Amino acid sequence: MSSLFVHLPLEPIGSATELAFALSPDGRTPGPHTSAAVALLPQPAGVAAEVVAVVPVDALSWHLVDLPKGVAGGSPRVRAVLAGLLEDRLLDEPESLHFALQPAARAGERAWVAVCNKAWLHAALQALEAAGRRATRIVPEFAPGPVPSVHVLGGTPDARIVATGVAGVVAIPLSSGAPLALGTVFGVDGATGPAFEAIPCHAEPAAAALAERLLARPVSLQQAPQRWLDAAQSDWDLAQFDLTSTGSGRLGKRVGNQLLDWLRAPRWAVARWGLGLLLLANLVGLNAAAWKERNALAAKQGAVRAVLLETFPGVKVVVDAPLQMQREAAALRQGSGALSNGDLEAMLAALGTAIGGTKTVSGIEFKRDETRITGLPLSPEELARAQASLRGNGLMVRRDANVLTLSTGAAP
Repeated sequence: MSSLFVHLPLEPIGSATELAFALSPDGRTPGPHTSAAVALLPQPAGVAAEVVAVVPVDALSWHLVDLPKGVAGGSPRVRAVLAGLLEDRLLDEPESLHFALQPAARAGERAWVAVCNKAWLHAALQALEAAGRRATRIVPEFAPGPVPSVHVLGGTPDARIVATGVAGVVAIPLSSGAPLALGTVFGVDGATGPAFEAIPCHAEPAAAALAERLLARPVSLQQAPQRWLDAAQSDWDLAQFDLTSTGSGRLGKRVGNQLLDWLRAPRWAVARWGLGLLLLANLVGLNAAAWKERNALAAKQGAVRAVLLETFPGVKVVVDAPLQMQREAAALRQGSGALSNGDLEAMLAALGTAIGGTKTVSGIEFKRDETRITGLPLSPEELARAQASLRGNGLMVRRDANVLTLSTGAAP
């Protein structure tokens, strides 16, 4: 599975507009990255391949709101509620803006809302779709979060600092006044001391030296493609409300991506091993139980064969021991003149005992193991009692119209 990460430009996308992109083989490791016209962007390939549109920091504004009770992320009226809550803070009409609510936002609690120009975002996504690169996810380049971080973008003399944390997302020029501004954002006394030094600080290579000099601290190098891949690991997806219909198949692809991530990511290695051992233990247990049952069944079959051969020494080959035993017993009864359940006398005697009293019939027809009696008057209650009694003698009773049929064997 490969993933294409496209950094959306602030200007409208035309045929000659260069879009910065990165192609990752697994969604986590940066691969080839450069810029190209939208029609020349590479096509991700493989199962659950995806295109991730990254919205730049300058395109979004962030607002913290208190969600009313009864209004959460899945509510059908959350878009109208957000527009009402932010109406006084926005410079444009809410109808011209796109809103995205913080993942897992709950009613009655505070939540972040990302806001951008609706027409600009729709046009960018339509340009990607027209080129055959439909965005399966739309993620912000930076988003508020519980873990603060500092990123230095660009190069001299236009380098900027982007600070993220519980206070939101703040972008300021990289200058001599940046340390004081960062201290205000993070609630520390300037960008100095252990509190600030504990905050991760990343810088693009072109601005790393200037950032270390102005911030008076070391920074770690991070190129833009790695930043986009990190942004895609968050739970944020700006494809909400009116944009949910533009990403058909988005849910399926996200599920596929999560499954592949579970299968490949090192952090899930212990879980994969645990699941594999659990399945192996169940497989071994099932095989052991099946082996035990097979042995028990074989032992019972052997015992039946032994009884047949011991009782009827004339049987040389055992194919179906119960059936052969039944046939041999019937042959013995026939040879000795004893009655069996399938004989007429035995059937009539058993029926007479079951129904009791004296009954008259208009006809009796007998063939092997079956007797048909015509004109025997039995009420439903008497028939039910006869069936229960005769069942113990191995006889089945059924009535069709005026004919009562007794037969040996199991009921159909």
